[in-house]
Amino acid sequence: MANETLIARLEQSLRQSRAARTRLSARLAELESEAELIRAELVEMDTLAGQTEAAIFRLLSNVMSGPSTPVGTTSVGELEIELQRRLAQAELAQPAPPHRPNVPALRSNIEPISDRFFDRTIPQAATMILREAGGPLHVNEIYNRLLEGGFSFTGNNPTISIAVSLNRNTRFRKVAPGTFDLIIRDAAKAS
Repeated sequence: MANETLIARLEQSLRQSRAARTRLSARLAELESEAELIRAELVEMDTLAGQTEAAIFRLLSNVMSGPSTPVGTTSVGELEIELQRRLAQAELAQPAPPHRPNVPALRSNIEPISDRFFDRTIPQAATMILREAGGPLHVNEIYNRLLEGGFSFTGNNPTISIAVSLNRNTRFRKVAPGTFDLIIRDAAKAS
């Protein structure tokens, strides 16, 4: 009798374990499918960003040179060089803007000190960074910390990518130009 009860319990435990494994396996397949969709969306967004950037350069070149230069007659590279030259001339003609002391510098020589953000999305990694910081951070500082954590950027404008990602995500709120904090931190302070 005792052996039969023990066997029945073990069989029930085995059924529960197999059911839990089946649920976890289905969830994993679901997450992998979602990851593939997100990867495809990222590739599409990178393509759109490149096209938008090229269009901006063409339009700016047309605006700066006047109506005599038709849009689309020059390569994007040539437009970028010409745009940079004209912007430099315009900056020389205007007084320098006041220094913004709260904007951290972008550090280009950052070597990763870990790989903690290697397989994370920008919102996931930024959530971890902002929790650890205990307060809002500028996108430049988030960028620097992402690089230190082994994050790899695919686009040409990583700080813009960070700002757009955080702006679109309901976990974050913009507290100043280019500066973000976690929404949940505000909820914790309110209680």
